[in-house]
Amino acid sequence: MTNTTHSATTTPAVLADAVWPCLTYSDARAAIRFLVGTLGFVESAVYGEGESVEHAELLWPHGGGVMLGSAGRGSPLDPHADAGNVYLIAPDPATVDTLYEKVLASARAEDPVVRARVTVELCDEDYGSHGFTCRDPHGVYWSIGTYRPPR
Repeated sequence: MTNTTHSATTTPAVLADAVWPCLTYSDARAAIRFLVGTLGFVESAVYGEGESVEHAELLWPHGGGVMLGSAGRGSPLDPHADAGNVYLIAPDPATVDTLYEKVLASARAEDPVVRARVTVELCDEDYGSHGFTCRDPHGVYWSIGTYRPPR
């Protein structure tokens, strides 16, 4: 198998919002509260009754988003509930710093449903990113940084 690298001039145009990670949570309603309240996602659509979320779409204000739903609905994703790692591109270091402070504040919250834990401290990487990684209250990892892969 060969490994091919494309330059920006040979790679087809890429849509910034064409990839949407799909996650399953044991408590999707609480996950939505955390993602909106702490990480700054915008709730676009939530379908379901009571505590069950059949389908939700959360927009990342800087492009793209995530889809999620409740575990226990017989979905093939059920065995993967509360697992995953998502990278969010922030437009600048100030945005990363603000989100880092919000995650630190959530770690001190009385309500465990909103407590996140920083797993990789805020730093500047050799490849040019300014960012950090946290684990949300359910176990999903969220890396937030300024690195934007070249197109």
